Amino acid sequence: MSTGPAGHVARSTDRPHSETGRRTPLRVFLHTADGVTIDSVYNPGDVVYDASASPSGGPVFVIAHGFTGDVDRPHVRRVATAFARHGAVVTFSFRGHGASGGHSTVGDREVLDLAAAVEWARSLGHPRVITVGFSMGGSVALRHAALYGPNPPKEEPVHEGHAQAATDVVVSVSAPARWYYRGTAPMRRLHWLVSRPEGRLVGRYGFRTRIHHREWDPVPLSPVEAVPRIAPTPLLIVHGEQDGYFPLDHPRMLAGAAGDHGELWLEPGMGHAEHAATDELLARIGDWAVGRAG
Repeated sequence: MSTGPAGHVARSTDRPHSETGRRTPLRVFLHTADGVTIDSVYNPGDVVYDASASPSGGPVFVIAHGFTGDVDRPHVRRVATAFARHGAVVTFSFRGHGASGGHSTVGDREVLDLAAAVEWARSLGHPRVITVGFSMGGSVALRHAALYGPNPPKEEPVHEGHAQAATDVVVSVSAPARWYYRGTAPMRRLHWLVSRPEGRLVGRYGFRTRIHHREWDPVPLSPVEAVPRIAPTPLLIVHGEQDGYFPLDHPRMLAGAAGDHGELWLEPGMGHAEHAATDELLARIGDWAVGRAG
């Protein structure tokens, strides 16, 4: 599904500052490098920082949701509310999801969506960005951190001035390590949803997710191939021991590829992605991420 390299990210020029400098929530449509509109929401968060240090002070969390999620889904809003206790939050709907334009490429071109959201978050005055991805969004967060980091792969180049779209801390929750995995019943159902015309109809009308009909060409860098390129950016890999989609060999592969610069949390009793992430886990992730962001 790739049609070209990741490139310059266009962003909204709206800013959530009133004349007095007070920060307020904001909802806009961003524009990606390949021209897709992305429904995005900014929440200034509950933490008050010293405004003399920067217009926004603290870090901002940019949340990448899982497949069939969107910015208005209750489980995405719950995650956003949890991270707002630690800093500002940007949420958005991936292409093909909710009110965003385009069609889902199930983790390929979605790196451009995340890049647009990160660059927008920086344009709002936040000096440090934390990307947190769940399931498909977790794989996108890993690839984004590699593609927009200091050591991008030659096979998926990005534009030279991409620093504003880079992340400072990356957290991947319930992500796959490799593509085309069909070893569990939920993943076999997902592949039917993506690969069959009748499945894509179910995705469109049952899950508000418009799925692209073309197969990947070329196949994008896999998460496990991306992870070694993320260093020295701090990396946290979180996975539930009861994940019904991706068994524990996936997070262990990712952690092995990360080496010393990555940290792995295997969560007892946890299932898959946002629905399974408890408030206590989200609080721990928030504390860890803010501590690494500085």
